Amino acid sequence: MSRRTCLLLAGVLVSASACGLTSGSPMVDDVRPGSIGEGEPLKGADLTVTSKEFTEQLILGAIMGIAFEAAGADVLDRTGIQGSIGAREAVKSGDADGMYEYTGTAWITYLGNSEPIADPQEQWQAVRDADLENGLTWLPPAPLNNTYALAMNQANFEKYGTKTLSDVAALSKKDPGAVTLCVESEFANRADGLPGMQKAYGMSVPAGNITQMDTGIIYTQAAKGSCVFGEVFTTDGRIKSMNLAVMRDDRKFFPNYNAAPEINTKALKKWPAIADVLAPITKKLDNAVAQELNAKVDVAGEDPHQVALDWLTEEGFVKEG
Repeated sequence: MSRRTCLLLAGVLVSASACGLTSGSPMVDDVRPGSIGEGEPLKGADLTVTSKEFTEQLILGAIMGIAFEAAGADVLDRTGIQGSIGAREAVKSGDADGMYEYTGTAWITYLGNSEPIADPQEQWQAVRDADLENGLTWLPPAPLNNTYALAMNQANFEKYGTKTLSDVAALSKKDPGAVTLCVESEFANRADGLPGMQKAYGMSVPAGNITQMDTGIIYTQAAKGSCVFGEVFTTDGRIKSMNLAVMRDDRKFFPNYNAAPEINTKALKKWPAIADVLAPITKKLDNAVAQELNAKVDVAGEDPHQVALDWLTEEGFVKEG
């Protein structure tokens, strides 16, 4: 199930347990402070981390949990909750203490706004301010922005030379047959998807040039050139592994989905060192890092928790043993 599909569950009022929150299992990594967690400021803390169930979220949840372990905390792993609302509700209720969430998801899906804020920092600030009354504190965001994009293979990139969505719109007017799209059914019908994108860019792609399919197939079809442009998520590891060229959203139409730690406010007040432990890690998380880590799971078949541990160790954030 894709992240966008999971968001549909947010419209249903369900309990955290109904979304798959289980008792979880203790994290037992043999880690100690590296560049984070010096002095073990979380020693004595019992913290629970959660996440949604797709690859990037599993990795981010593990990163948060391992960081807490290195800083001295005992950590319960409740990552991998199906859908979006379950993980958020767990943090909100105190059943979990933190997760990495996306600013655009919170602003539009949870907080009910229809218009995204173009500036990423302002979007985060608006979410932070609004969620304080919900018992949630958002720590500073990562550069990582898992939003929509169109991408093409290198042969088509060389052939058409499009670099931005404005270029794609110009191509659609100049040579309508050249612009064929592979998209998810949800993207094809969402206001912040294809209809809105076409309107924002003055793009008119004939219905016959648009093929709807599952997310995973889109990447392979775009890589083959079966469709010139495929709808992708900007942090997906398959972009790098398939060497796809991503079109820049030069009019900033798509919402910002920057990942940021969403922490239960009571837990943060009790253990304020959480913010210092996570800050340098979050700052390091950008789209290139996310693509690389996601690819290790989705392309190479590695375990998300191990991928998180390896990255934290390689970056010097934590030490093993």
